[in-house]
Amino acid sequence: MVERRSAQTLAVLGALADSPAQWWHGYDIAKRTGLKSGTLYPILIRLAERGLLESSWEEEQPAGRPRRHLYRLTADGLAASAAASAVPAPAQVAPAAKAVRAAKAAPATKAAADRPARVRPRLVGEGS
Repeated sequence: MVERRSAQTLAVLGALADSPAQWWHGYDIAKRTGLKSGTLYPILIRLAERGLLESSWEEEQPAGRPRRHLYRLTADGLAASAAASAVPAPAQVAPAAKAVRAAKAAPATKAAADRPARVRPRLVGEGS
């Protein structure tokens, strides 16, 4: 059975496949994929549970911050990434995510854009 993966998961696998032996911080992966932490970290956890990623803590305690969790592809993860790249890729994640955020921020209709902002009614005895 072929496992279906989301565009976000494929973006994570693709980003890590560029340098499969390198350990990556979650923040670096987020910058490369354009994913927010609420999307990225559940994907990283799920991939690690399925044996596609290896995870580890930083060796030393850096001054002024906690140790970071590090991730890299396993042999199975590299094979999954290669198999996924052989299939036509879905639309890029980062531009799609930006488009969704822009659509949510835009008014639903022209009438909504033309409406003045709501003003709180003044209470009796409140300023002039």
